[in-house]
Amino acid sequence: MSALPLDPTAPLAADAGSISIGIVGAGQFSRSFATLWDLHPNVDRLVVTDLVPERAKSLADRYERATVVDSFEEMLDSDVDAVAIFTQRWTHAPLVLAALEAGKHVYSAVPMATEITDIEAIVAAVERSGRTYMMGETSYYNPATVFIREKVREGALGQVFYAEGDYVHDMDLGFYAAYQYSGGENWKSTASYPPMLYPTHAIGGVLGALPTRAVSVSCIGVEDRRGDGVFDREVSQFGNSFSNATALFELADGGAMRTNEMRRVGYPSHIRESRFRFFGTEASFEQLAHQSVWNDKETSTDVSADFVPVRGAADDADLADVDPALREAFTSGSTPVHDRTRLPATYADAPNGHEGSHHFLADDFVRAVVTGEHAPVDAWLSARFTAPGIVAHASALAGGERLPIPDFGSRPARD
Repeated sequence: MSALPLDPTAPLAADAGSISIGIVGAGQFSRSFATLWDLHPNVDRLVVTDLVPERAKSLADRYERATVVDSFEEMLDSDVDAVAIFTQRWTHAPLVLAALEAGKHVYSAVPMATEITDIEAIVAAVERSGRTYMMGETSYYNPATVFIREKVREGALGQVFYAEGDYVHDMDLGFYAAYQYSGGENWKSTASYPPMLYPTHAIGGVLGALPTRAVSVSCIGVEDRRGDGVFDREVSQFGNSFSNATALFELADGGAMRTNEMRRVGYPSHIRESRFRFFGTEASFEQLAHQSVWNDKETSTDVSADFVPVRGAADDADLADVDPALREAFTSGSTPVHDRTRLPATYADAPNGHEGSHHFLADDFVRAVVTGEHAPVDAWLSARFTAPGIVAHASALAGGERLPIPDFGSRPARD
């Protein structure tokens, strides 16, 4: 691997170097990224492991250059350059830390961690090891976030003093099936995962566009009333009975951000599960399920067409074990706001997902490892996306008490 400058506007040269990637967890989500890394000209092979050996073999059999190892520990002992962790959300931090200590570069599905101390440990491990860490936050490339990031650079909104990021995903629309697939016979104990401990789709979409961080929060949790054993404190592995939560954050630049994490809600989350609003002194932007609007002081302009993904390629056999309500998230194409010029040509007809984000995330990781540059969503930005939700959940447990959010700093320069 070479330490080449990262040109964000052009594809990575095929002779820049190549890496091997280990896939940890061969479930429904990892398949999308395994396919994209197999197609990437700077990835030479894949290695797969899963606690269910049949799943690992099934995934590896899809690719000519993929092999299987029996365990995560065996993968860390191998010569694989990087590992990509797609295990259940509360297991990420210890696996990340073990991989960094073993000298591997790490891609992690969200969230980064569920405890502030684990975030501190990951940031310290990245600083100590010099290895690449990237969290695969899809909202960083959500069309709204991409659009607003550019508008902020242009100064078109003026001072952004208020923003909203909502992750509005009803349990009935695919989440029951997903937890049953991953959780086995005791799936109800993990389906009660606290909403604010999965905050990055909502928070990352806002703080991925605004150059600031959250410094304090007050959060209200809503007790679940369904009575089906999910979000039952006595059943929950996490002692959680909140199915919905709303948090108000103070931002370091003097603005405010509100986040909703909703799991019981009458909303078509299969159409748009993350939605955003940004209000500035000169202009604003608002989203509903089907509509996106840009406003200034004189007019409102419907810009919805720029945010609708052109449906991408999909292999129906790939989605056979995915609930129909979740399939749209795995098959969306790119939108007009996405600049695809820096992506590998091999991605042109490849399956995409989560409103066009998968192609960019898969390429970000490879480029960062090959060049030695930080990934856009590095350990420090990942901490900004994750820690506010952890503190928000603590606030909800404390009846809405306003609590401070730690500052993990910014990325250091690399040689």
